[in-house]
Amino acid sequence: MIISRTPFRVSLFGGGTDYPEWFREHGGAVLGMAIDKYCYLFVRKLPPFFDHKHRIVYSNIELVREVSEIKHPAVRGVLSDLAVTSGLEIHHDADLPARSGLGSSSSFTVGLLHAIHALYDEMRTKREMCLEATRIEQKVLNECVGCQDQIWAAYGGFNCIDFKTDGSFSVNPIIIPAERRDQFVASIMLFFTGFSRLASDVAKVQMSNLEGSEEARHQIRGIVDEGVSILTGSNFSVEEIGKLLHESWLQKKRFSDNVSNPQIDDLYDAARESGALGGKLLGAGGGGFMAFIVRPENQQAVRERLKNLICVDFGIDYDGSKIVVYEPGGRGDV
Repeated sequence: MIISRTPFRVSLFGGGTDYPEWFREHGGAVLGMAIDKYCYLFVRKLPPFFDHKHRIVYSNIELVREVSEIKHPAVRGVLSDLAVTSGLEIHHDADLPARSGLGSSSSFTVGLLHAIHALYDEMRTKREMCLEATRIEQKVLNECVGCQDQIWAAYGGFNCIDFKTDGSFSVNPIIIPAERRDQFVASIMLFFTGFSRLASDVAKVQMSNLEGSEEARHQIRGIVDEGVSILTGSNFSVEEIGKLLHESWLQKKRFSDNVSNPQIDDLYDAARESGALGGKLLGAGGGGFMAFIVRPENQQAVRERLKNLICVDFGIDYDGSKIVVYEPGGRGDV
C-alpha cells in the first residue's frame, strides 16, 4: 500500500507564459508557491478475487476489468501509459475542491505517478515526475495545459520558475528573511468563488488568441521580474506587491473574454472597495479561487464583504509530492 501527498499551488505572476506554444518562442516565467493543501492518492494491488480488476474511488466509484474502461481521464491515461497489468485500487481525497484554479489536476497526475512508481519500487526524481506528468497531460490526454502546475506539485516551495526557449526550465527559490516571507504570506487572502470550470477548455480559447494577447503576455512576463525584485529587495512592501498583482490581473483579462465574467468582476471590485490592494482569479480563469493582497488591518473588512465565500488560510509547502505511507508489495510488471 502506498499513499502519496501532493501540494496544490498559488500562482501569483506570469500565468499564461508557461505554455510551450508561447515560451518556446518568447521564453516565460512564473512566480508563486506550493501550499499546504494537498491531494492524497492511496494505491495498492488489488487481490484477484473480484469480478473487477481495478477499483477507482474519487467523486465516483469505478469497478472495471480493463484500463480502457476507466472513465477518469488521468487515471486511464497514467495506467495506459505505464502499461500497468496488475489489478489496482486507487483512492483519491483532497483538502480543496477540484477545478478551482489551484493546479489540482496536475497535483493528481503527479501524485498518482509518484504512488504507482513507489508501489513498484521505482522511485523518480522531482524533475522526472514533473516531466512525466507534463508529457501525459499534454501528449497522452491532449489537454491544453501549461508547464508550471506539474513543477509546483513535484518540487513544492516558493519559487520563480523560468521557462527557456529550448524547452527546459529552472526552479529558483525566493530567498528572503523568514519574517518577510511570513508577512507576505499573511497578506494573501484566498477565497473560493464557488464557480468551477475545466481549465483546459478555458486555456484552449486563450491559446487560440496568442497573437491578439502577445503584448499582454510580454507585460505579464515583465511583471514576474518586478515581483521578484520587490520581494527580495531592500524596499519590500506589501503595497507594491498588491499594486503589481492588480496590474497583472488587468493584463491577464486581455487574453480573452473567458478569463473573467460579471460575477467575478463584482467580487473583485467588492474586495478592492473593502481594502484589497490587488488580486486575481487563480488558474486559467472562469472560476475557482481568487487571491487578494490585503494589509492585516483591512482583512476583517474584506472577509466581511465577501462573507458568502469560503476563506482558506494556508502556508507554504516545501516538500512537493512525497510518499507518506510506503509498504511496497514487491516489484511487479509496469
